[in-house]
Amino acid sequence: MENAANYTRRLQKGGAKARKSLGQNFLIDDRIIEEIATASLRDPELPIVEIGPGLGVLTRVLATKAEKLWAVELDREKVTLLQRELQGLPVDILNMDALKLDLAEIWGEQKGVLVGNIPYYITSPLLMHFFEQKDSLQSMVVMVQKEVADRLIAKPGGKEYGILSVAAQISAQGEKLFEVPPRAFWPAPKVTSAVVRFELRPYPGLHVSEKDLFRVVKASFSQRRKTLGNSLAGGLSLDKKVVSEILSEAGIDQQRRAETLSIEEFQAVTEVVLKSIR
Repeated sequence: MENAANYTRRLQKGGAKARKSLGQNFLIDDRIIEEIATASLRDPELPIVEIGPGLGVLTRVLATKAEKLWAVELDREKVTLLQRELQGLPVDILNMDALKLDLAEIWGEQKGVLVGNIPYYITSPLLMHFFEQKDSLQSMVVMVQKEVADRLIAKPGGKEYGILSVAAQISAQGEKLFEVPPRAFWPAPKVTSAVVRFELRPYPGLHVSEKDLFRVVKASFSQRRKTLGNSLAGGLSLDKKVVSEILSEAGIDQQRRAETLSIEEFQAVTEVVLKSIR
């Protein structure tokens, strides 16, 4: 197989371009491509979808190992290129916005694997979109900006911990596999990336709805620099005295800040909020 750097160089000479508006940066490091493929294909019998295949350097590798593969690409020019370069390989190319992708529509009731180099400008909404479809996923292997990777796996107490951390950890067990330097891409971005693997699962011990939990989480982080009492009062449109009583019953000091609360503590607050507003 033609190595990724030569493959990309050939396509570049043929007119392929990286579109800044879509946050396109293409992998050219074969070692990293192989590591991502290996992390994604621990069970080759599972269906797999690749988000943002770009020039298809990873897609070529996945297509030789996966039993069923879809590639979702928004850029029509890249779709035409992929159809030409991947001709004969067992891959279905979908020209669409990944934010509109319903996994159950492509592989039914079974679970599959999602892999992709997620554009920086759309990382959070795209990850949230697929966390919401965790019933259709066994795992996700995604490359994101290093700072985002740190937020996804952050524990309570640090500045990285926030809404995205809770969303990820409610839905999955996450692990940062390795970092990817700018030189591994064409064109080289200005930031370091990281590959994160998620094993999707229900959060153990969760007995409030995720919708209710996230209402409280979002309210708690709505004014991050303020104390939890003030943030919740503003975010939930409740009187500060009521919020003080809620936090007291939940066993949470209202002077704490949102980034110090564990998921279990957010659940405790949510339970009392639900009782208070009924």
